[in-house]
Amino acid sequence: MKKRLLPAAVLATALALTGCGTADTPSTPTPGASGALTPIKLQLQWFYQAQFAGYIAAVDQGFYREQGLDVQLLEGGVDIVPQTVLAQGKADYAVAWVPKALASREQGAGITDVGQIFARSGTYQVAWKDSGITKAADLKGKKVGNWGFGNEFELFAGMTKAGLDPGKDVTLVQQQFDMQALLKKEIDAAQAMSYNEYAQLLEAKNPATGALYQPGDFSVIDWKTEGSSMLQDAVWANTDKLNDPAYQQQTVKFLAGTIKGWAYCRDNAQACRDLVVAKGSKLGKSHQLWQMNEVNKLIWPAAGGIGVINDADWKQTVELSLTTKNQTGDTVLTKQPEGLAFTNDYIQQALTRAKAAGVDVNGTSFQPQTVTLTAGGA
Repeated sequence: MKKRLLPAAVLATALALTGCGTADTPSTPTPGASGALTPIKLQLQWFYQAQFAGYIAAVDQGFYREQGLDVQLLEGGVDIVPQTVLAQGKADYAVAWVPKALASREQGAGITDVGQIFARSGTYQVAWKDSGITKAADLKGKKVGNWGFGNEFELFAGMTKAGLDPGKDVTLVQQQFDMQALLKKEIDAAQAMSYNEYAQLLEAKNPATGALYQPGDFSVIDWKTEGSSMLQDAVWANTDKLNDPAYQQQTVKFLAGTIKGWAYCRDNAQACRDLVVAKGSKLGKSHQLWQMNEVNKLIWPAAGGIGVINDADWKQTVELSLTTKNQTGDTVLTKQPEGLAFTNDYIQQALTRAKAAGVDVNGTSFQPQTVTLTAGGA
């Protein structure tokens, strides 16, 4: 995987950062023509958490089996690059952020975005309220934490747009997979996902009061507001295999089951939280409910249907990948993506299939919940 735009001292990749019906008995499987389910492997981007609840639910509730598929979820981790696993033929599909996957494509990975599940970015840069940091330009002269390995692209894009040179105008600091460096005031601003690390701040106790910190204690730079957001969790397929009609139909079926899984988690957030916890997540129940709620915000409502790749958002992601420079002057991409970088052909067919089965694929009436966090996210 191409590893540009990396602070020098980063240790590992991070992402601790994403129905119809009720939690009834799964529907009867619909096997293929041979009567057997087709085995499928999906490589996730990180450890089990609500970021992947829709896939977990689709397995648990039998939505993939309805499509004649037997889907095995492959848990991610520190040393696992999903798009590489896919390109090497060790998985049939993978979940990965678009700029990171495009960087891998430029290096030769034969992969195609066939379903843009997250329509919105969930990346923040968080600072203390009294720091005066409210926008990217305010990071000048500050100690700025980030995870690296492709998770920092939006941060660098935001700084570049604000006229800052990441190599000269800020001090880049290796950030661990928690928010302790910010809480201890060792850095001025920390990278956080809306659905994970930001919640960790609100699960921590304020030593001055003994109560949990509140949103008012922090200021948030949202890259969507700054205009430097990039597309994140997408389903990637093997480009060469998309020439095979059987793989094409399999992709439609897989996406149809995935759509139903995410629709289920939209309408049954607590049930999906429980599925994720039961799957072995190390994060607590209130934290996972927060994560489920925030992930739903990144997906729903989906005006064009869940998973459809918006052309303007794609172009913005590519343009930022071509123009944003890191501290050494490198960019994410050196040229426009070549070949079949993305296609809406299969997700559109899957949406048609899902709608015919009565699935609400737009979630127009979606309303997020109010989630009460507890100490440590328990």
